Amino acid sequence: MRWRSAFALALAAGLVAPQVASAQDTRPGVAVMPFSDGGSYGQDKEDFEALSVGLQDMLLTELAFNDQLRVVERGRIRDLLQELELDASGKVDASSAAEVGKLVGARYMIFGSFIDWYGDFRLNVRVVSVETGEIVKVNRARDDRENLFPMVVELANSLTEDLDLPALSRQAFEQRMERSEEIPHEALRLYSKALLYADRGDTDRAIELFSQVATEFPEYTEAQEALRQLQQG
Repeated sequence: MRWRSAFALALAAGLVAPQVASAQDTRPGVAVMPFSDGGSYGQDKEDFEALSVGLQDMLLTELAFNDQLRVVERGRIRDLLQELELDASGKVDASSAAEVGKLVGARYMIFGSFIDWYGDFRLNVRVVSVETGEIVKVNRARDDRENLFPMVVELANSLTEDLDLPALSRQAFEQRMERSEEIPHEALRLYSKALLYADRGDTDRAIELFSQVATEFPEYTEAQEALRQLQQG
């Protein structure tokens, strides 16, 4: 009820307005909400808080690698949730995700949760049809924490197949999988914390962490691009 009230008030006040895809861009739109922590143990609390946006960013990146999809930028979702004064973690259901999807012109909204039980990592992802507000797909994955990146790559690929969306070529998928297996979890942990600090407005700390990832894990080029954008912005 609180979410619907905030949404209605913000819409009426003109804080948010429905967005539609460009008439020249007919690709199906997909958006990803921040993930929620379902009850993790084994790392610092801030690591799990950071993973909420880290997983969101990772899944968006993999989906965006498929140029046949129109992926809503993470910043648009973040700004919208802030305008609605919402804490996304643990407060998103199918109905509210669909409403956010309408505002950003997406066909599908992806939201979900994770549990890291001392390295035993589990992902639970739900996909909502923006048109109907119904959950059309549930996907679960489980593996060792160190294999988190390959888990996300496989998840992105399986979602496009299950939803009958344009699929990444087999060759491109295999290349993404091979690359993901080369990126250690420590790089993902630091990158996620950098995103968290950037979202909090702590630019100096975010730049420090992005720089650390770029230096220690140069193969993780996402950190180099994030660092460049933050320094320019």
